[in-house]
Amino acid sequence: MQDILLLMQDPTAWIALITLIVMEVVLGIDNLIFISILTNKLPAEHREKARRIGIGLALVMRLGLLGTIAWIVQLTTPVFEAFGHGFSWKDMILIAGGLFLVWKATKEIHHNVDPQDHEEDFIASSATTGFTAAIGQILLLDLVFSVDSIITAVGMTPHLPIMVIAVVVAVTVMLVASGPLARFIEKNPTIVMLALGFLLMIGTTLIAEGAGFHVPKGYVYAAMAFSALVEVLNMLSRRKRQREKAAEH
Repeated sequence: MQDILLLMQDPTAWIALITLIVMEVVLGIDNLIFISILTNKLPAEHREKARRIGIGLALVMRLGLLGTIAWIVQLTTPVFEAFGHGFSWKDMILIAGGLFLVWKATKEIHHNVDPQDHEEDFIASSATTGFTAAIGQILLLDLVFSVDSIITAVGMTPHLPIMVIAVVVAVTVMLVASGPLARFIEKNPTIVMLALGFLLMIGTTLIAEGAGFHVPKGYVYAAMAFSALVEVLNMLSRRKRQREKAAEH
């Protein structure tokens, strides 16, 4: 308790907390896009529940990993070497998660481009099976993003209370934003393809990071923000044309 009071009086601790919250929220965007796209494929009555369970699991997983910081730090220790690069458990987790995201996004894009090919759909049509499959896939990606998130937190501050607060705040923001984001994606079909493109880029970035190629996250998120801005301008342009067409009739 005394340590927490001392931290509250330390300006550098507050700066670290604010910086880490922003970082955790930004890192959570990837997780949130995936959850929104996946839950939108479920029946309407199951979507909100799936989103809450998925984000709740993300919080539990992050807090659980914070309780094993010594083990988390060891994840960055090389386990074997190949092609001149030492691969750690973190690298292997990032590569596996990246491959899964690339596969998932590619399957989704195929399904959107060729919606008649229902045999290629990877979520069963029944509500029960679809819900279980969705939660399983969310859990898998939660693990990947949680490991990345906590290792980032450990690298930014040595204080566990600051990490816990930042994680709880970031996941709360995810929980609040998940519903509006999912509904926005559902109402704007072109946004789905853009979001899938984001997932492809994020998956490729994870694979590159795991293989030892550092990709500055600022460039990735700047590209995502620019693409989103262009899509917003396209949406506004389409709506203007629709209003003008309606006025003519």
